[in-house]
Amino acid sequence: MGNRDLTLYGKPFDLEERTFLFDKECRIYIQKLPKTISNIEDGKQLVRSSGSVGANYIEANEKLGEKDLSFRLKITRKEAKESKYWLRLLQESNPELKENSEALLFEIE
Repeated sequence: MGNRDLTLYGKPFDLEERTFLFDKECRIYIQKLPKTISNIEDGKQLVRSSGSVGANYIEANEKLGEKDLSFRLKITRKEAKESKYWLRLLQESNPELKENSEALLFEIE
């Protein structure tokens, strides 16, 4: 059994896999949004920041040293906070999809 098979509260315990799934779920959420100019632009921002969460976490795991690890984890946290911002903004603009965004906001915390 690999790390990806282990779960914590129904979520993979492997954070590389968990950040990948978060990014994937953000993209699915964005596809459900009405195609307004603000949703398209805010959705692009969410795609960038949510993708950066996982990418920077993977880079942190391949650290060059402890300073590099700390730096990459700080970037990961920064990108997570940015993702939260875009999700909140999209949620306010699209209350009909609140259930979908609530699950993502819970996960980002």
